[in-house]
Amino acid sequence: MFKKIMSIALALVMIVSCCAVFASCGDNEKEKLGESEAMLAAPEITKDFEIPAEFKIGLICLHDENSTYDNNFIKAMKSVQTALGLTDAQVLIKTGVAETDDCYQAAADLVNKGCKVVFANSFGHEAYIVKAAKEFPNVQFCHATGTTSKYSSKDVPNFHNAFAAIYEGRYIAGIAAGYKLNQMIEDKKITADQAVIGYVGAFTYAEVISGMTSFYLGAKSVCPTATMKVRYTGSWYDQQAEQEAANALITKDNCVLISQHADSVGAPTACEVAGVPNVSYNGSTYKSGENTFIISSAINWAPYFKYIIKCACTGADIDKDWTGTIATGSIVLSGLNLDVIADGTKEAVEKAIADFKAGTIHVFDTSKDNFITKDGKKLTEYLADVDGDYTGETNVIHDGFFDESNASQFRSAPYFDIIIDGVTNINTNFGD
Repeated sequence: MFKKIMSIALALVMIVSCCAVFASCGDNEKEKLGESEAMLAAPEITKDFEIPAEFKIGLICLHDENSTYDNNFIKAMKSVQTALGLTDAQVLIKTGVAETDDCYQAAADLVNKGCKVVFANSFGHEAYIVKAAKEFPNVQFCHATGTTSKYSSKDVPNFHNAFAAIYEGRYIAGIAAGYKLNQMIEDKKITADQAVIGYVGAFTYAEVISGMTSFYLGAKSVCPTATMKVRYTGSWYDQQAEQEAANALITKDNCVLISQHADSVGAPTACEVAGVPNVSYNGSTYKSGENTFIISSAINWAPYFKYIIKCACTGADIDKDWTGTIATGSIVLSGLNLDVIADGTKEAVEKAIADFKAGTIHVFDTSKDNFITKDGKKLTEYLADVDGDYTGETNVIHDGFFDESNASQFRSAPYFDIIIDGVTNINTNFGD
């Protein structure tokens, strides 16, 4: 009996071994590679100044860790906390703070708890943070994606805006998407004119339009026949609506690759179920889409958080408006999904990163033939709304490119709000 059992066991081992060899060598099976190391990692934060024991900083978030957007801020703040040796008592984080007077109340509470710097992360928080800044002039108030620090709030010296040139990261992510479209064309899964990208947008704001356009331009730079269709949800964070929008783009609008500017894993989940390639935002969604995820771009807020803490602790002035870039370590790119990407993607991404660091590439290049057009015409001038009053008043095209998110000259928050040729809005009444 023992010999018989051993014979069976040995036979099973041989079968398993043969299967393993076949799986690794066969034409129909591919070794599972997984996600690579980050293509553009966050730089190390170092402590080069003294922090008083009584120092505290507060972070106000619209949602919580379940939102990819808010979690990006929270992770950045915690990384800076660790790097600078701050205690939990020195870093106070409030989540689920609505874009209402609740934001002012949260800011006031943080001040009362001893915070010397308060940062709020959502566009709709701005008016309430300005209100708090006026009431507490000895505290520094900073705000992401806002528009008023240099304009209507210029006389509030302790109020500051900040953003980053995320269009750089989105453009590079678009290149990875374009390579995937080319692979699908070469493999005859689609024709060249079927290279239609779907995009799940939250709102029809310039921030969303700027991001989706830069992503599209990245894809178009390597796949010239690519077009894009956009569906909006009317919410920054609504997993059901985002999943439904992605499903509609796939099943109704014939989109073969999906990206997003929305904060849940709704769209990546829809892509994984449908087997459609996906590029996400604000952090890797590889775990939600191992068979479809390609890459993700995000703003790294850690350099700015260190900057405002250092200014507060050393008495230096915080810039009224500030824009981070790839060069300042403020843009990051996740690892590539090696099981999904097309050949040559890694090398193309690395080259684009190097070009941005060298300053030899402009995302919104208006000098290229047939690259950025509106109604078939090149853009040579565009009056953008840079002072936040929703009326275009400033020409932001010069030297052959649209100068987006330039805090030193215009403002940090995006103002590119043009639906260019090749991009189609499916709905602007949310939920259609």
